[in-house]
Amino acid sequence: MNRRSFLAALAAAVVAPHFALADDGPSEELIRRRLEAAPARRVRPEERVTVRELKRRPDLRRAAPSIDIQAINFAFGSAVIPREEYRKVRQIARAMQKILGRNRNARVLIEGHTDAVGSSHSNLILSERRADSLKWLLVQEFGLQAYALETVGYGEQDLLVPTQHEEWRNRRVTLRRIDEFVR
Repeated sequence: MNRRSFLAALAAAVVAPHFALADDGPSEELIRRRLEAAPARRVRPEERVTVRELKRRPDLRRAAPSIDIQAINFAFGSAVIPREEYRKVRQIARAMQKILGRNRNARVLIEGHTDAVGSSHSNLILSERRADSLKWLLVQEFGLQAYALETVGYGEQDLLVPTQHEEWRNRRVTLRRIDEFVR
């Protein structure tokens, strides 16, 4: 084995475990901590809005505690969450169960996102289906209360990686804790 091969093998052995951990997605604890964090800004009770208004107000949404879930691997053009991704959804469910156990009034907005390939209209529909797919799974398979979860799709409006090409990091869901902002 020459020096170059040895260094390549050593680098692969050191880096590979990090990729495996990243693929598992955020831990239950990280999800819970992010969603239980203080909002970036407080709103007075008279400033609270309806869920519908909140969905149209990026300034308020961005102030809410949130976490991007890129680990749920949506296939290109699909809203289906494959069974092999359920362990990642279980992490979300467990975090949400703890949050709801501490505060029955907690509400979370599930935002669906897409990459920029395809029409804006089809991406908007696909992103809504992705958010709905995660909500359905959390309610039906993991027993969360439907009243605690709202969904919305933003299509390609909020790209993490600005590109017009296929980009898996843009195909994601974002969870936002919104109970501090809604009436």
